[in-house]
Amino acid sequence: MKLWKTLFLVAGLAMTTGAFAVQVSSDLDYLPQDVTYDPAIPRPEAVLGYPVGTWHVRHDQIVSYLYRLAEASPRIEIEEMGRSHEQRPILLLTISSPDNLNKVDSLRQAHLKSLHETVPQDTPLMLWMGYSVHGNEPSGANAGLLVAYYLAAAQGPEIDKLLSEAVILLEPALNPDGLSRFAQWANMHKGENLVADANHREHWEAWPSGRTNHYWFDLNRDWLLLTHPESRARIAQYHRWRPHVLTDFHEMGTDSTFFFQPGIPSRKNPWTPYANVELTNALGEFHAAALDRNKQLYFTQEGFDDFYYGKGSTYPDAHGSIGILFEQASSRGHLQESIHGPLSFPATIQNQVTTSLSTFAGALANADTLKQYQRGFANETAKIAKADEMSGYLLSEGRDSSRFRALLDILKQHQIQLMGLEKDVERNGRTFAASQTVFVPLAQPQYRLIKSIFSTRTSFKDNTFYDVSNWNLPLAFNIDYQPVERGFWRKLPLMEQLPVLGQGQSDIQPQGYAYAFSWQDSNAPRLLQELLEAGFMVKAASSPFTALTTQGKVAFESGTMVIPSALKQPQDWTATLARAAEDAGIRVWTLESGLTPEGNDLGSRSMDLVELPKVLLVGGEGTSQYEVGEIWHYLDQRVGLPATIVDMDKLAKVGLEDYSHLILADGNYSDLGEDLSKDIEAWIKDGGVLLAQKRAAKWAGKQEWLKASFVSDKDIKGAFVTDGLRYGDREVLEGKQRIAGAVFGAELDVSHPLAFGIQETDIAFLRNSTLAMYAPDKPFITVSRYQDKPLLAGYASEELQKLLGGKVNLVAHRLGKGKVIGVTDTLAFRGYWYGTSRFISNALYLADFIDAEG
Repeated sequence: MKLWKTLFLVAGLAMTTGAFAVQVSSDLDYLPQDVTYDPAIPRPEAVLGYPVGTWHVRHDQIVSYLYRLAEASPRIEIEEMGRSHEQRPILLLTISSPDNLNKVDSLRQAHLKSLHETVPQDTPLMLWMGYSVHGNEPSGANAGLLVAYYLAAAQGPEIDKLLSEAVILLEPALNPDGLSRFAQWANMHKGENLVADANHREHWEAWPSGRTNHYWFDLNRDWLLLTHPESRARIAQYHRWRPHVLTDFHEMGTDSTFFFQPGIPSRKNPWTPYANVELTNALGEFHAAALDRNKQLYFTQEGFDDFYYGKGSTYPDAHGSIGILFEQASSRGHLQESIHGPLSFPATIQNQVTTSLSTFAGALANADTLKQYQRGFANETAKIAKADEMSGYLLSEGRDSSRFRALLDILKQHQIQLMGLEKDVERNGRTFAASQTVFVPLAQPQYRLIKSIFSTRTSFKDNTFYDVSNWNLPLAFNIDYQPVERGFWRKLPLMEQLPVLGQGQSDIQPQGYAYAFSWQDSNAPRLLQELLEAGFMVKAASSPFTALTTQGKVAFESGTMVIPSALKQPQDWTATLARAAEDAGIRVWTLESGLTPEGNDLGSRSMDLVELPKVLLVGGEGTSQYEVGEIWHYLDQRVGLPATIVDMDKLAKVGLEDYSHLILADGNYSDLGEDLSKDIEAWIKDGGVLLAQKRAAKWAGKQEWLKASFVSDKDIKGAFVTDGLRYGDREVLEGKQRIAGAVFGAELDVSHPLAFGIQETDIAFLRNSTLAMYAPDKPFITVSRYQDKPLLAGYASEELQKLLGGKVNLVAHRLGKGKVIGVTDTLAFRGYWYGTSRFISNALYLADFIDAEG
């Protein structure tokens, strides 16, 4: 019998056939029974103290076992790719025959070389097995232990053939922090007698859920954005190996069954070749056969799509790999009732083990086709790039080098080639200065990913999206860019060397009259926060001015920070300032006089003293863990500000008078109660600053703190004609009535204090809701409003575009002595939307300048 037949016929037969509730007495119960296992190789239960599935395994236990396994087996090499936010090791196991491992780096290099050569290299298959990117979907990580043991301990010609013809890269837990959080929750509620009742506390996680990482982000959306160390470590290794197949093991609702890709055919990314779908189908036949043998229910080609390149099962598709998503019904604990009967944790693990082994079987059976596809992918990509009317994209940013560097860093991590200019270039009425411009050529292996990253597509064959419909990185970073047609490409003075982006060397002279730094760079808030914490007295300019510096006359814009020597500053403050400015990459100027040639003098009352903010961020049940996490991440990682996070149900017990700012992320605040609402209103009127996002802004409007009215849900639904629709049109209508994630263009009042540091009047927001504000009657309180035709990229129905066109999305005004700021969009979306996250720091440090009455 051929190896692939053996693998998928025996996979999982130890379990009770077709059962949802199973018990295990040994780790071997999950594995093929007609295979001999090396007794010198420790099973997981020998290290854990119990068979897999008895308890939820913590990440530290995974690490302990896998190091023991690697020590005992000559088939395994183990390495630490990086560390999570909570300093948990991110592991990668390389598993193959001892002979292959002895020359594994040369095999890897030969494989990479073969991607761009017509002569095939005789190299093994490269298979990447990735488990549990969502921490509360733990069946994958637990299955990963068993799969690793199987590969290390199984004996016989079948396993020998697998290991000689494949290098298996096994990532046991893609989200160590979330997995550990969920394991603790599930285990702490387990009794000797398992409770299957779905209402049992075990099945209702506390906020935040284990799905997310340390900062409450969904790491399965971060493969492209690379906000977090887990993703950055993984992408570096992915490009070192460029596997033929990459698996992504997940869980879904308890009442579901089992899903494997392909997803909905009409919803694949347009840059993914159809041959990818065909190969996914070919591998799917092996999953189906294995699950059929076990009498397990499953489905495919529905519910999930392959569109967004930032997910684990789709990022590989942009590179010639075959990404496979698996979704297992979740027990969300040890045992839970479902519509199919009691679903046990071991049963969920079993299906993940079964399809891990069927992946090996299918890959071996299709080895030649997989190799040919990956080589052909590279060649076909080169042909498409050559035929493209465009040659690439010019990117330029002169005022905010930190923001520009952050974007370029992401592109580099994706192995995207960048080029500089030898001299300035004139194009379409503007100058692209060589010192601040980068060219992204399309003629390179990452062509498909680049086209996706720069896409402004707004029409789609299927308008229903599982996730965002656009992820244009230059728009997210508010970076000016222009496509360059092929005819103009030859006129570009390109060179390999990239410009050194920066503001120039600081000139901090002792005994200066004052010192100043621009507010335009994205790192300026971080520098300001550090100075305020160190006891500096800093003033902010409410309007532009020109000052006499040691370098001559320099024009400064609104929001510039000034540190006067006349005020009480900390000891050795100029040395501290120099060090902090260098760390932040911010240029500091020495000012020689308080008398300015243009604009207000430095002693003007318009120069406002900046107070150190004390921020209260509301989280907990009722709030969006993702959006609270995004704000927390921005404050903590980008600004360096230690925000206090308080659960909503504890807010009434907190003395608001101890805080300068209250931030409400998206959530349901209707249950806060009248007394607490009155306390918040009194706090605002006494000088507090409220920043409310999305539904929090709508709630603030109902309290009449935010002087803006919102479009009603009834009016939103009324924008769609439903006469004559059939029952089968429901899904299409639902897709038109929502915005999963699209880019909307807005007109920004750059004279408003919330916009200080931003020069362009046009700015892009990520919109993932249908919330909309009518234009306020009063002047001076509208900061940003959508363009009449607002859709820049992604999908939004014509009805919603018309409804949202011209509507206001950012409002700020005075209420008593305090300020109220409301926004209908996600300002720090997934940690990478640099263009609008700046409004958060402006609300923290510049809100005193907001003086228009609501």
